[in-house]
Amino acid sequence: MKQSGFFDVEEHLARLSGLGDQLEAFSRTVDFEAFRPDLDKALAYSDGSKGGRPPFDPVLMFKILVIQTLNNLSDERTEYLINDRLSFMRFLGLGLSDRVPDAKTVWLFRERLTQAGAIDGLFNRFDATLRNAGYLPMSGQILDATLVAAPKQRNTNAEKADLRAGRIPEDWQDKPAKLSHKDRHARWTLKFTKAKRQDDGTMPSSDLAIPFFGYKSHVSIDRKYRFIRKWKTTHAAASDGARLREGLLDKTNTASSVW
Repeated sequence: MKQSGFFDVEEHLARLSGLGDQLEAFSRTVDFEAFRPDLDKALAYSDGSKGGRPPFDPVLMFKILVIQTLNNLSDERTEYLINDRLSFMRFLGLGLSDRVPDAKTVWLFRERLTQAGAIDGLFNRFDATLRNAGYLPMSGQILDATLVAAPKQRNTNAEKADLRAGRIPEDWQDKPAKLSHKDRHARWTLKFTKAKRQDDGTMPSSDLAIPFFGYKSHVSIDRKYRFIRKWKTTHAAASDGARLREGLLDKTNTASSVW
């Protein structure tokens, strides 16, 4: 097998373009640099005078959130696929030798935007840009929810009770380092999956229910263009149906069908 070179990569990307790379449509349609002032304001990074590794470019990180939302990916899966897919790298402006943000970095970036109350505004502006470019929502919409895993917490029963009640455990309040490493918003739920056929060919009488800790990403996708029109994140135990009453449905879609 010959070693691949620069022109081999370019030829492969050209084939992806010919097959219809949706991320290319985003790059042509959306001026992502226009999001930079809002991102800088929400993130409020320091000027770097105190040293330490500089943060990744905020526009690149926002584009990662777009990839993640469009494909319903967990942070770990996002990190893997950015390293694996040329189409993702091209969209992000990364070369094969460039450093890729890891799953923890993606989580921290999204968490910082969430705490600043900037997520909804950024994605609403993103959707408005698509609409202004002529990508009007039509042909109905597809709603889906994907579980996103979070690191499991080793909390005591008393700490769990405080978290469920919306309180910070007393033992954490005077320990900012410990508090910063604790996920206070993720919750447990049951993930149901189809039981696998056994070795003797029979099927178990019931499906499997697997405990799952983390979050849930809810999206509303325009059925014609497959663009994300609405997006919401909750803890994993939140009801999918309740999100319909919280604005997940796109009422401007020209068709009433919902999948």
